[in-house]
Amino acid sequence: MVKKARGTQRREESLSRDRIIEASIALLDSSGESGLTFRALSERLATGPGAIYWHVANKSDLMTAACDTIVARTMNAPVDGATPKAIIRAVALAMFDAIDAHPWVGSALTRAPGQLPTVRVLERIGQQLCSLGVPDEEQWATVSALLNYILGVGGQNAANTHIAQEQDLDRSNFLGEVSTAWSQLDPDEYPFTRGVAGQLRVHDDRVDFLVGIDLMLSGIESSRGR
Repeated sequence: MVKKARGTQRREESLSRDRIIEASIALLDSSGESGLTFRALSERLATGPGAIYWHVANKSDLMTAACDTIVARTMNAPVDGATPKAIIRAVALAMFDAIDAHPWVGSALTRAPGQLPTVRVLERIGQQLCSLGVPDEEQWATVSALLNYILGVGGQNAANTHIAQEQDLDRSNFLGEVSTAWSQLDPDEYPFTRGVAGQLRVHDDRVDFLVGIDLMLSGIESSRGR
């Protein structure tokens, strides 16, 4: 009995939490949130569910840990010799790309408010706002606006991509159809929408995202000037 208990403990120790998280990320990337089950994870790791439960409490814990791994890698990516403004742009775009590459990260972040994945982004951006001279009383509102924009737009972009894949939509064809429909709207009632219809057809999501970041950073610099 003692020998069996020791053997079980050795197996549980050899199956590290990091291995479980990496396998979870692979499952989430390939099959989405519905594909991450302890049964599927056990099969991938060639172990039993009990060994996994030794390291993680439940699926929610596992999702947060997997999300934190992706966010930590993204936040730790080097940005050498950059200004605070450039660092914020780089971090924002890196998060946009990370959520695009791992669409489940967006929903995982919304389900874990205030936990470490979000705190990592908050801290990295917040330190740059301090360097930009944002007053203490304005720091929370400013970092919240940036954080909500990054996670909101990144999450929506990932959701759009997921919907397109589910419905087998070609992005160019879809945008072309919408652009054509907009260009045929009533010119008196929808003059602006008709005017940007051609831009919709060829727009770049990453470029649009950075335009929003730059507008916010320009506003921060402008308020500091006043």
